[in-house]
Amino acid sequence: MGYAVIDFETTGLRRSWNDRIIEIGVVHLDGEGRITGEWNTLVNPERDLGPQHIHGISAADIRHAPPFADVSGALADLLRGRVLVAHNLRFEWTFLEHEYARLGASVPNVDGFGVCTMVEAARFLPDAPRSLAGCCTAAGIRLDDHHHALADARAAAGLLGHYLASARPHVPWRASLDLAAELAWPMIGKTDVAWVGRGVAAERATHFLARLVDQLPRAPEPPLADSYLALLDQALLDHHISASEADTLVDLARQLGLSRGDVEHLHRDYLASLVSAALADGVVTPAERHELELVATLLHIPLTTIDVLMAEKPTFPAPRSRFSLAPGDRIVFTGDMEGGQENWEERARQAGLVPHGNITKKVRLLVAADPDTLSGKARKARDYGIPIVTPEAFARMITSPTHPAPGGS
Repeated sequence: MGYAVIDFETTGLRRSWNDRIIEIGVVHLDGEGRITGEWNTLVNPERDLGPQHIHGISAADIRHAPPFADVSGALADLLRGRVLVAHNLRFEWTFLEHEYARLGASVPNVDGFGVCTMVEAARFLPDAPRSLAGCCTAAGIRLDDHHHALADARAAAGLLGHYLASARPHVPWRASLDLAAELAWPMIGKTDVAWVGRGVAAERATHFLARLVDQLPRAPEPPLADSYLALLDQALLDHHISASEADTLVDLARQLGLSRGDVEHLHRDYLASLVSAALADGVVTPAERHELELVATLLHIPLTTIDVLMAEKPTFPAPRSRFSLAPGDRIVFTGDMEGGQENWEERARQAGLVPHGNITKKVRLLVAADPDTLSGKARKARDYGIPIVTPEAFARMITSPTHPAPGGS
């Protein structure tokens, strides 16, 4: 049937550390080395995403992706009857074997029938370095979007084609092509699950207000509105409403019976309370104005509303007490953040805070490299109602304690 070139992006390099596949790229080639098809999907590992600065995959996208169990059947179908190919095949196969083993299935061993384009470079590109980028440069093959699974699979497919062309008329892996037809791949799981690519979160992005019904009449004093405002305070703490926070706000609004009109009214009143606080000393500083515009944008309120409210000089009470950190507060860090967690933990200590290893109800704040992270720490923090902020927001908190960021106490 031909070859199946694979590439995986993973949460890390060691399956023994519970690292998982988070993106799959597959490229089919016929026996002559011509590309006949390609497939790509993100995979939800149900844990944090590891070095996001390398693979560039966001948790917002991963939230829409299927787990490996759901794509295992379709992937096995794509590999069945074909010679497995990859750049550093042993690494890719190790993760493949591990993922299927988690499902109680086994996959064929690549020894004796797989093709590693890195190993074969010693024969066809003797002066090239071992890296995929180096081999591609030596072979004159473009490598765009390195560390995207499909892009890297395409590049490895290009190397395979180069090797096959260099070996003609000899077919160096004829025996492997014959053997591949006899190997048994697991018949497991579904084969019709939709695969999800990068950028899905942006494609599906709508402001969370759009998900609330707007046919109901607005209640002038929505019941239990304080619960919604408390959650809104927490979401705005780091000047960002993550996809997870937006989902939580929508779910709570529905539970409280709030229509879209109710929520829009609460958002305007919330902004009015900030305007009232800014006007309290008679001067709205540029920093305060920037804060008001930022909140208005996040809440989908026209910026012109700020000037209207300032002219009205609302007398709303100030928003809920500002979130602030006190000496001795426990802080937890999660994710692969710039500078490393150890550096951030030391910064926390210097600010009088106590870095903590695990989430408990006594933890004050979770600092996450990606606020939509699926890590166990983040899941527990959400269950306990502990705010989750980015490292940048945390840095603002410890360097400018009086920074006018909204947030519940």
